[in-house]
Amino acid sequence: EHLTSKNVAAEISYQLCDSLESTLVGKSYSSFTGLSSTVKNALSETLTKILSPKRRVNVLRDVVDAKARGKPYVITFCGVNGVGKSTNLAKVCFWLLDNGYRVLVVGGDTFRAGAVEQLRTHVVRLANMYDGDMVQLYERGYGKDPAGLAFEAIKYAKDRCFDVVLVDTAGRMQDNEPLMRALSKLVALNKPDLTLFVGEALVGNEAVDQLVKFNQALIDNNVSAEAGTKSIIDGILLTKFDCIDDKVGAAISMTYITGQPIVFVGTGQQYPDLRALNVKSVVTALLR
Repeated sequence: EHLTSKNVAAEISYQLCDSLESTLVGKSYSSFTGLSSTVKNALSETLTKILSPKRRVNVLRDVVDAKARGKPYVITFCGVNGVGKSTNLAKVCFWLLDNGYRVLVVGGDTFRAGAVEQLRTHVVRLANMYDGDMVQLYERGYGKDPAGLAFEAIKYAKDRCFDVVLVDTAGRMQDNEPLMRALSKLVALNKPDLTLFVGEALVGNEAVDQLVKFNQALIDNNVSAEAGTKSIIDGILLTKFDCIDDKVGAAISMTYITGQPIVFVGTGQQYPDLRALNVKSVVTALLR
């Protein structure tokens, strides 16, 4: 009940408790206080382990590696409608520019009216904050094939020595088969270095359901996915993390269910409001 009150998905809460029980059964304790302390410490270790997946994503290091291979580092942003993909893409762009990298932003949402204009507004603002030709928008309007557009953009970026390509995509519900097929085609054709799922921390269990179905739909619609592929999504960007107080359970649920790390959390409306996940503070909030 304590975990579910913090927005950890119910099924995952039960699995965590079962795992904890199997760890503690058969051991003796001198007092109830000793047992309580042991349970809390064991749960803390379990939660820390979940939030620290074996696969770490170090974007800045990986950008350097991609440059050494003579190619731009490509990040694709995907997720359901209305979670703030474009805004958080702009935050990631700001962070990369702040680290001295040239960025090409790709208007891959060729479906939603106003999507390209929204990106253009961000790119113009960001371009005015830095000297030189540090950031550009690559767009071809609406109605185009997003996979082909991204392919052209990556070639453009390579020819013009951009360090990073950020590909925006149309927001879509996970059960919208035509749009999921289009996204799968984009990922299969362009093989981005990092596919980020953008989800809201506020919606808790719903975000977990979206992520699971989204990832499965990508696998099902990706003809080049190998048999047994468990995840096409490589990492998670969790938005509105500043609005949830101590109800941080979505972070545990999403990482537990996919085994993929939370690469960024959005903590406000301004460009600098992007952070790496502080595992210690999340675990403390969950146990509070």
